[in-house]
Amino acid sequence: MSIVWDWFYGILASLGLYHKNAKILFLGLDNAGKTTLLHMLKDNRAVSAEPTLHPNTEELVVGQLKLKAFDLGGHETARRLWQDYTTTVDGVVFLVDAVDRQRLPEAKRELDNLLSSDELRGVPFLVLGNKIDLPNASSENELKYALGLQDMYGKDRDAFQYNDGYDACPIEVFMCSVVRRMGYKDAFDWLSQFLT
Repeated sequence: MSIVWDWFYGILASLGLYHKNAKILFLGLDNAGKTTLLHMLKDNRAVSAEPTLHPNTEELVVGQLKLKAFDLGGHETARRLWQDYTTTVDGVVFLVDAVDRQRLPEAKRELDNLLSSDELRGVPFLVLGNKIDLPNASSENELKYALGLQDMYGKDRDAFQYNDGYDACPIEVFMCSVVRRMGYKDAFDWLSQFLT
């Protein structure tokens, strides 16, 4: 019976008549591209964004998703506020600057803290390796290894298996270039599978 409902809602969504509602956090270190992605999804244009000093909230539609998105900033002081927003969240989009290899251990620590949070247990995590349009960007395998996510099993929900260390939530890495509009559409399609 669920196949019929999935097909029916798929038809409604393709006609723009049905959207899944979700509250999503955009997190990651400063300069990873969170605000740029938010503006790209909202206005379909890249903007040169100043560092995010205060939390921003936007309502936007991405494919089948109607999102209430929170961009919380990524500088060290702003990261202290992240935990204030983790209750009743439906998903996390964690952006990583794939070019800045020196900060990958810092990004891993922040991601590990989020993944071990009781409030985020069961919440899907979409990890976006941004800036792949730049010549020195990490590959997907390099990024997965640096973040401790090398044991992920595939982007298809049917093939998806939980990582042993984070058995409470779906998590996947997608590589993208926000300014070139590459890679994040498939990523949000993946995320929508896990949102009700």
